Amino acid sequence: MNQKTLSIISYITIMGWAVAYFGSKNETRGKLLIKHLEQSLGLSILSIFTGIVISFITMFVPFLAILSYLNLIFFALIILGVINAANERISNIPIVGNLFEGKFVFLRN
Repeated sequence: MNQKTLSIISYITIMGWAVAYFGSKNETRGKLLIKHLEQSLGLSILSIFTGIVISFITMFVPFLAILSYLNLIFFALIILGVINAANERISNIPIVGNLFEGKFVFLRN
């Protein structure tokens, strides 16, 4: 598979990320794929962490269950990441993309 396809696949759940990561060889990973692997992994981790925190909060304060709609923001960010990957743009995801810049060093090896 080419880098564009793997970049798009990386945003489709953690399994998609694993396919994109292990489906590419270290020497053939270009800037496009590395950037989208980094962005999609960071977004997945942030989404899971936010979901756990929201679940914990709503366990004690049930009327704050409306916070669960924050997951729609993560869905929108995933869509924006897929669009960037499809257009072969090497750019950060809006709002949270800068948080993941250079955090996953193992992707560059």
